This record gives sequence, structure tokens and C-alpha cells, in this order.
Amino acid sequence: MSSLAVTFPGETLIVQPWPDPSPGGHDPRSPYVEQFWLSILGPSTTFLIRHFAALLDQWPDGYEINLDETARSIGLVNQTGRGSPFARALSRTVQFNVAQPYGFGIAVRQQLPTLTARQVGHLTTSLQRAHTQWLNGPGSRIDEASQTRRARRLARTLIDLGEDGPTAEWQLRQWRFHPSVGEEAVAWALQDRGRPGAA
Repeated sequence: MSSLAVTFPGETLIVQPWPDPSPGGHDPRSPYVEQFWLSILGPSTTFLIRHFAALLDQWPDGYEINLDETARSIGLVNQTGRGSPFARALSRTVQFNVAQPYGFGIAVRQQLPTLTARQVGHLTTSLQRAHTQWLNGPGSRIDEASQTRRARRLARTLIDLGEDGPTAEWQLRQWRFHPSVGEEAVAWALQDRGRPGAA
């Protein structure tokens, strides 16, 4: 797991956009992030990525922040050391893959992915139910049979291209298939590939 050095040699940090070619995703200020990612990231880190997103709207090519001012803007103090609340919030952006070290600063995702099945498992029972309802909500997904067929075709293509099962499942999640659909599709593709006469 990546970690970010949070003791910087100066008072500022360069923040740049992290281009994410994956389809779908959720703006850090969206209801999805507020309802579901908040439990994963914690309030300080969630406020921090929302702050970054707002500034990227103003300066889409990146900007330089003052660490003390940024910490105060989300209700924290920029104390020295890795154990300070602001340093932990900054580190968690990298720990949970919503930012990555880049040059003398960080690159920040402008769209957060849908939670993985493992992350959903860490939510409260009520939030897990709400997440399932969100995934199956009106207009959020095509009908189940069509989705299954499409997931299987994509999984088969990924396997034929040499991807292993876990990597194929990860890619299907990035394409916003429900984790259980992706898991079934990859299992089907692996079995189908082993059948006599399979291409």
C-alpha cells in the first residue's frame, strides 16, 4: 500500500489533477461520496478531497496550497509530524487511492470510483442496504440479463487478452459492474475458455 511523506520541506504543496480514464465515477462533492465514501475515508479526508476538487474547478491544471491555510480550512491544525490530524488526512488520500504522490506534491482524483465489495463490507448494515439500493436504482443500471451478457463478453475478452481472474474482476468493477456480476462473469469466462472447442 502506498504511503505519502507528509513532512514537507516547505509550507506549500503542489496539487495536480490525476486523470482517470475509467468510465463512471463520483465527484468528491456528490451525495454518493458523502453517503458512502465518508465512512471509508473519515470526515477530515472527505472534507480535504472536497476542498481539492473545488480548487481544481478554479485551476484545472493544478495549483499550490499553503498547508497551514488548507488545514485550517477543514478545521484542523497543521502540526509537525506524521501523527498530526492533517498529516493523517493527507496520508489517507493516498492510502485509499484517491490521490498519489506526484513530483513535489500529489495528483488527486477528480472522480472517485464506486466502492468495491470489500469496502462495502466495512459499511454499517444500513449503509450496505442503501448501497445495494443505489446500485439497483432506477436508471442506474441496464436490465440484469443484458448486464450479465455484457459483463460475460467483456470478461471473456479480458481473459483472452491474458488477464488473470482477479485483474479481470477489478477491471469490471472499474467499468461500474456490480462486484457480484463481475465475479460471476469472470468465473463463467474462465470455465468457458477451458471448454473443448473454445477459441
